[in-house]
Amino acid sequence: MEGGVHEFDGSTFRECFSLSWRNPYVLRLAFSAGIGGLLFGYDTGVISGALLYIRDDFPSVDKNTWLQEMIVSMAVAGAIIGAAIGGWANDRYGRRTSILVADALFFAGAAVMASATGPAQLVVGRVFVGLGVGTASMTSPLYISEASPARIRGALVSTNGLLITGGQFLSYLINLAFTKAPGTWRWMLGVAAVPAVVQFFLMLFLPESPRWLYRKGREEEAEAILRKIYSAEEVEREKEELKESVEAEARERSSSEKTSLVALLMTTATVRRGLVAGVGLQVFQQLVGINTVMYYSPTIVQLAGFASNQTALALSLVTAGLNAAGSVVSIYFIDRTGRRKLLVISLAGVILSLALLSAVFHEATSHSPPVGAAETAHFHGGALTCPDYSSRSSSSFWDCTRCLKAAAASAGCGFCAAGGGDKLRAGACLAAAAAASNATARDACRGEGREWYTRGCPSRYGWLAMAGLALYIAAFSPGMGTVPWIVNSEVYPLRHRGVCGGAAATANWVSNLAVAQSFLSLTDAIGAAWTFLIFGVLSVAALAFVLVCVPETKGLPIEEVEKMLEGRELRLRFWAKRRHHHGGDGDGGGEKTGGV
Repeated sequence: MEGGVHEFDGSTFRECFSLSWRNPYVLRLAFSAGIGGLLFGYDTGVISGALLYIRDDFPSVDKNTWLQEMIVSMAVAGAIIGAAIGGWANDRYGRRTSILVADALFFAGAAVMASATGPAQLVVGRVFVGLGVGTASMTSPLYISEASPARIRGALVSTNGLLITGGQFLSYLINLAFTKAPGTWRWMLGVAAVPAVVQFFLMLFLPESPRWLYRKGREEEAEAILRKIYSAEEVEREKEELKESVEAEARERSSSEKTSLVALLMTTATVRRGLVAGVGLQVFQQLVGINTVMYYSPTIVQLAGFASNQTALALSLVTAGLNAAGSVVSIYFIDRTGRRKLLVISLAGVILSLALLSAVFHEATSHSPPVGAAETAHFHGGALTCPDYSSRSSSSFWDCTRCLKAAAASAGCGFCAAGGGDKLRAGACLAAAAAASNATARDACRGEGREWYTRGCPSRYGWLAMAGLALYIAAFSPGMGTVPWIVNSEVYPLRHRGVCGGAAATANWVSNLAVAQSFLSLTDAIGAAWTFLIFGVLSVAALAFVLVCVPETKGLPIEEVEKMLEGRELRLRFWAKRRHHHGGDGDGGGEKTGGV
């Protein structure tokens, strides 16, 4: 095993379930805290489907791309604040208390959104939810990590990632279930209150993190919890490691009244190296484009040529299912393959899939169906014709893509595909500026058994785009989906973990906000093909960053990671086994080569 600390037979995946069977208390702690991950996933995923129906209920949202982006991204803005405050709250009040506060925020946000009477109230509800998501995003994996035996820590922290993706998958199921129900999106958004209440009551009966208790001088409470998690021999070793960490913290505090994050970066190489790896991974997790898929998946499906809301939701369910399945794969491989190698494999797949998506959308845009003058004049004697199309020059060529670009410019046109089962023949470009006109044009189009398009155009490449999305999720989820959170729960010294984890989570959400607030605008301005190409270039940069800056923490006790970072060496050959120097006492020694 890499790490040279814990030798055991078989995969860590089997070890995880074996230990959990012998000591279900560990699994209870992990899954109770992991409900925060479920809420995180549900509230980030549910908006993708709810947005389709919010647009139908509120014409102002339908007309304005920026308002759609705001409804999505205000949860991210709230998460930035939640993650920043969460780092301080974790250190001051503890991990358990922070989780309870997050649950209260989740409940309040769900209630406000479900009762919304306009876009403004929706935005307020999304901010509340975001505050909860930001707090949970760093607190849940931290709590699980600090309450888990080192040999299965990666697998148990991965359960948080599994519950995040499981929550996203659940949100798509709920979205699909309520498509025919009165109130559609209100039910979709309001259901999030249920797991928040469940976790709140479960956490009331669970203890605080033993490591946090030890830091606060409550050694007896910490030892009582450690004895429920570890064997008698392991408890003594954990106590010694905690004692060393707390003493180091006391020495540092005695030399400085106040240690800021900037001071840590300037003076502490260990923290600086950990932050570069942790923050960098969190930023690149977002910049490779994952939340364009999770927030706008049904919209992307519509861009690929599938017009129906129900069809878009059903196809998006496939990507959400692959995302959840990828988290299961991660649990199996994370402590078997290692964090770094899994990241490299994941990013290679992401780059290939984004190249495919860019090529497919380019072909789809270049070969969209033409607009026919006769087809357009057919509806209400031309009364519904798109104004921009009516004023075109006689020599200009119009196709579906140009029709929808006119819609983006004037907030007003849609494409009615040809009937007879061949949607690639010439269709009609109709006015859809006002709510009444939109309903008239849409209803007139659908009344003849045709498809009405306002996002994407009919395309023979639609299924290939879906294959690209599936490949993207299948590659992203096991590596870039879960590993950044695991690395951030392992790579910081205990005495700085709350502050550093909060900084990394904040960086994640700032990057998330930039992507969420710009995706629809980018697709309107430069098209889906160029947008996905940009994400592909950023994925190449992410791969280079992982090879150069990210250490391997597999199998190392949390306190041992700090010692490893102190002597870290640059190591690009991640695939080669690290050399072990065995001590004379036959204990297997420790790693002396850096090899990170």
